[in-house]
Amino acid sequence: MKVITLNVNGIRAAIRKGFFDWLRIQKPDVVCLQEIRIQESQLTEEMHAACGMHSYYHCAERPGYSGVAIYTKDQPRNIQTGLGLKEFDSEGRMLQIDFKDLSVISLYIPSGSAKENRQIFKYKCMKRIKEYMLKMNKENKNFIFCGDFNIAHTKFDLKNWRGNQKNSGFLPEEREWMTQLLENGTLIDNFRHLHPSEEGAGYTWWSNRGQAFANNTGWRIDYQISNEKIAQKLTKIEVYKDERFSDHAPLIAKYRI
Repeated sequence: MKVITLNVNGIRAAIRKGFFDWLRIQKPDVVCLQEIRIQESQLTEEMHAACGMHSYYHCAERPGYSGVAIYTKDQPRNIQTGLGLKEFDSEGRMLQIDFKDLSVISLYIPSGSAKENRQIFKYKCMKRIKEYMLKMNKENKNFIFCGDFNIAHTKFDLKNWRGNQKNSGFLPEEREWMTQLLENGTLIDNFRHLHPSEEGAGYTWWSNRGQAFANNTGWRIDYQISNEKIAQKLTKIEVYKDERFSDHAPLIAKYRI
């Protein structure tokens, strides 16, 4: 089972850069997208077809903002939009598909870098998301949460970690949230499961300023997090950087499912 997650920073822009052409070559089983930045009424026939896959969208109420999507080769038994948190759901930040023995979730956690009130909102969302993830784990469900978490967990997950300790995305409270989720919640960060603590490995986002991508001055903020049983079925996970469709890079994983 091949699972791809990518923050496209605008689905229309990504398609213009060749994203769908690349996707056809990749032949994934499930694709999770974040920041699609489109309204339901603007979705084209090509987007609904999604390279021959079933497509599901959860768009933000605000035009040109946020939104998530999932493409899947097999039709799911159930589709769930949102988390049950009004402010979070109105921004189109979570979409879940359920198969018989597996749930896949496309998740886009807010950034808190714009204003203080957005950081407060981010913490509120993080609290609810953690509760939901741990509840699923406690119920022995199989799942993969794919998406842009807007958090770099450790100093190995961003280039300039010393200079970012007071910035959203690398705040102590955010990093502790991730630690509690992974170390105490028995959930697995699948990239680190196969690539433990490799400094500079796995960056998925680079600023458009300067030569950040050329110099690999990046952040690892896109994840595939699963329960332990699914993590044990992981055979390969890597960041694709040969072509660029966004300021983020695709995170591609293969599972024996």
